[in-house]
Amino acid sequence: MSQPVDVVALAEALIACPSVTPAAGLVFDCLEAALLPLGFAVHRFAAGESPDGPVENLFAVRRGPEGGRHFAFAGHVDVVPPGEGWTSAPFAPERRPQVGGGDLLYGRGAVDMKGAIAAMVAAVADIPQDAGTLSLIITGDEEGAARFGTVALIEHMRASGEQPDLCLVGEPTSANRLGDMMKIGRRGSVNIWLEVEGREGHVAYPHLADNPAPRLVALLAELDALQLDEGTEWFQPSNLEITDIAIGNPATNVIPPRASARISIRFNALHTGEALAARVSEVAARHGGTARAVISGEAFITLPGTFSAMIADAVQAETGIAPDPSTTGGTSDARFLKNVCPVIEFGLCNATMHKRDEAVAVADLEVLARIYRRVAEAALRG
Repeated sequence: MSQPVDVVALAEALIACPSVTPAAGLVFDCLEAALLPLGFAVHRFAAGESPDGPVENLFAVRRGPEGGRHFAFAGHVDVVPPGEGWTSAPFAPERRPQVGGGDLLYGRGAVDMKGAIAAMVAAVADIPQDAGTLSLIITGDEEGAARFGTVALIEHMRASGEQPDLCLVGEPTSANRLGDMMKIGRRGSVNIWLEVEGREGHVAYPHLADNPAPRLVALLAELDALQLDEGTEWFQPSNLEITDIAIGNPATNVIPPRASARISIRFNALHTGEALAARVSEVAARHGGTARAVISGEAFITLPGTFSAMIADAVQAETGIAPDPSTTGGTSDARFLKNVCPVIEFGLCNATMHKRDEAVAVADLEVLARIYRRVAEAALRG
């Protein structure tokens, strides 16, 4: 068995590597240095071209006995920009006492999700190699365009024949305390750009122009009134939100030549992104407009069963609580990994992710490492 890994020290080392999306270089060096002594073969590669690439990715595998089970952890080392107003430097990890006892570790990525990646490494360090094959699927572009990150890693795994039987994504899923929620699925996401063409002219002579703004308003009103569904057993109702309206007219006496808007739909398993895009296009066409859709991911679910029970048992053993199986929240790279094997997300408390003074309880990092070890051991046993 390998030497134990100090999960807090590794989390600090990863946080100390500035890695605003897309991440590259130093943060991967840090992770590779932690994995090599544990017997992992580490493969790093860049994928994609500008403007959304190249993206650095890492696939690390420690092979067990031939024909044995393969369990994977997945995550990302890129972070969102820290912004201003931090109490301490965002990439200078700092431990501070918290009210009620124990320390908090501050720094960008502490929760989302360098802390979880440190816990993954600490977990696998405690598992003997003959237990089965373990891997880490780590991208530098989850917070950004996500075109050449996990998608490219999946292509690499398929080409090398290293596809896992089960995968746990370490996104921060816990709501109020570590262990209270796991994500067994996610809603799909589609963004749609709408445009209505008109004909410019003087506002005093409207008969010589064609104002697109009223038609855009009517189009948006019809879309906003849609009730897509009432939800399902495992999913909340789908929702359509207007996220932008633009005309860009600097003059007060000119009827504009065009008007545009953008909507975002988060949808459950009753729909597909393609079908929703077609429905919106039909509505847009009735108002003389066009619609251009970009589908970020489809809805999916890993129904409660053996895998979710493994995670629930591990969480209960370490925290005494049972995680709620949920499909709420935004998208994650699980939307890609679900095409490889059953995937569930479980990780730290998400209260401070993407915020100033992002922080994780030091005790939670230690508990999470033990939970991850229990899950991995159970998954390798099958």
